[in-house]
Amino acid sequence: MGQCGITSSKTVLVFLNLIFWAAAGILCYIGAYVFITYDDYDHFFEDIYTLIPAVIIIGVGTLLFIIGLIGCCATIRESSCGLATFAAILLLVFVTECVVVVLGYIYRAKVEDEVNHSIQKVYNEYNGTNTDAPSRAIDYVQRQLRCCGIHNYSDWRNTRWFKESMNNSVPVSCCQPNISNCTGTLTRPGDLYQEGCEALVVKKLKEIMMYVIWAALTFASIQMLGMLCACVVLCRRSHDPAYELLVTTNSYA
Repeated sequence: MGQCGITSSKTVLVFLNLIFWAAAGILCYIGAYVFITYDDYDHFFEDIYTLIPAVIIIGVGTLLFIIGLIGCCATIRESSCGLATFAAILLLVFVTECVVVVLGYIYRAKVEDEVNHSIQKVYNEYNGTNTDAPSRAIDYVQRQLRCCGIHNYSDWRNTRWFKESMNNSVPVSCCQPNISNCTGTLTRPGDLYQEGCEALVVKKLKEIMMYVIWAALTFASIQMLGMLCACVVLCRRSHDPAYELLVTTNSYA
């Protein structure tokens, strides 16, 4: 009966190691996605420390590749030292992912204040040229999120670009894609996106942070199962003479 329980635990461990390799790729992808998306919205969110959870996620993903290799070797070779190392590293990663979850919630709560603080400044720096980073950022966000202005398209009236251009128009990135020959003129407000960008940018950034949080929680749960299985194999091996004899016999065979 004891041997059957050990075999089941070992089978689960091998399966979990395969999951760890898959998880490593998924975590690295999520971390890279956060970096790429942050690059598109970084003008609206100046706190670079927001990237800390993404950095940790990529680090954890890389470490999971190593963990999977150690776990497979330790399970197949029946190595007590290897299994103990495997369980210890899993515990470290589990704690790290708990930290990621906490940091994710902290920075997610700061998103709205950060965007509110910086978005007016970014819109005031707009000059309508593709060579200007703030201008490219605003045009990208307005097209991507289908929005115009901070709260609505009328906010453009208060910007320096609007006052200097004196053509009573907003950027063409405010134009709805199904409207042909849209020039951004305020005399045809129906051609423009009606929703402001501030709320949508906040929503997008919070969604990105939730991806990190849910990924960390999901894989932390899997690692908890891996630690339990490794501990079961170690405990059964140390207390089951029949299993120890079997391992020794197989080693000499």
